[in-house]
Amino acid sequence: MLISLVDMEPGEAGIVVKLEGGFGATKKIQSMGIRIGKRVKKLGARFWRGPQTVLVDNFKVAIGFGMAAKISVEVERSEDK
Repeated sequence: MLISLVDMEPGEAGIVVKLEGGFGATKKIQSMGIRIGKRVKKLGARFWRGPQTVLVDNFKVAIGFGMAAKISVEVERSEDK
């Protein structure tokens, strides 16, 4: 299932498949270590469109809500949740 990083549940993991946005936004996302093909695990999110915390290569990274919405992740999710 392809979803944005903000739609992932805490504890879910997946593979980054697409980065949206302009040249500057994608470069900033990539400079944080989030690249296409990387495995990311969502650790948590702050209330009301706050920063999203993810684990990438054993590093914790906090990403703003708008930037996290531009990251598409392929996750395995059971449909009976």
